[in-house]
Amino acid sequence: MSSLSPHPLLPRHVKFEWSKTPVQWLPGHPFATHTINVLHLLFPAGELWFCRVYNKALPMVTDPEVHAAAKGFMRQEAIHARSHEGVIKQHWQAHGIDTSDYTRQVEHLFNGYMGEQPFGLKIGHTRFWIRQQLGAIAALEHFFGYLGNWVLNAKGLDEAGADPMMLDLLRWHGAEEVEHRMVAHALFEHMGGNYLERIVHMLLVMVILPLLLWRGNRMLMKADPNRPRPENFLTGWHRAARKGLLPRMGNVLLAAARYFHPRFTPGGEGNTEQALAYLASSPAASAANHGGGWQRG
Repeated sequence: MSSLSPHPLLPRHVKFEWSKTPVQWLPGHPFATHTINVLHLLFPAGELWFCRVYNKALPMVTDPEVHAAAKGFMRQEAIHARSHEGVIKQHWQAHGIDTSDYTRQVEHLFNGYMGEQPFGLKIGHTRFWIRQQLGAIAALEHFFGYLGNWVLNAKGLDEAGADPMMLDLLRWHGAEEVEHRMVAHALFEHMGGNYLERIVHMLLVMVILPLLLWRGNRMLMKADPNRPRPENFLTGWHRAARKGLLPRMGNVLLAAARYFHPRFTPGGEGNTEQALAYLASSPAASAANHGGGWQRG
């Protein structure tokens, strides 16, 4: 049994159909809806960038266990990117919501500043730069693992009447984040990542990710055809968190603080058995096992 995963990390070829999903899939809660919706804008470019970085790193990996886990991680991430991109192309565009300006900026972040020639420097294939990219991925994956664990346990989303297909997308993805939560950290360390680099990457992520969430929320609230009332970002987050629709800000900061511990490992961030239990019952994952797609009842 691998210390990175109790079983091989395999892709689940899920499919979703968005024609009956409302724009505000959390009825009466536009702020929480569109804060979570920002993830649909970040994941396609971000997770495909993860895959490109892992493709560069894999030939340098000498540990067979890390190599196998990284390949499984990469295959799961590619399907995450495709599934979230479907929300943009099949759902939002049908409602006249244009996110192209924002997504171009996200793509420039990953492909430009974090890509092959950051600030014009041709260092994309050096071991040093690949390690920095892996460090950024590990820091992001720590947050995504935390969010995956949160969404699996977020009863407030069920109580608010969340659209079942959107909720399954989020929980299927969240469960896989918990399932492969050990991999990014292990690959970063295998490639020589050190404590100082880990801290620098987390500090950068703690600045950049909230800014992306704020800007994306503001853009989606304005683009919503229902014209919801604008809310201050921190106030709106606090109100939504009190209802269980977003994680509490203090808990998010505590999760980030755990990453700064010199002996940090991601093992305590979520429960693998719970994640696998959800994946066994997920409508999308179950349908994928039989070669089909999500069907509403």
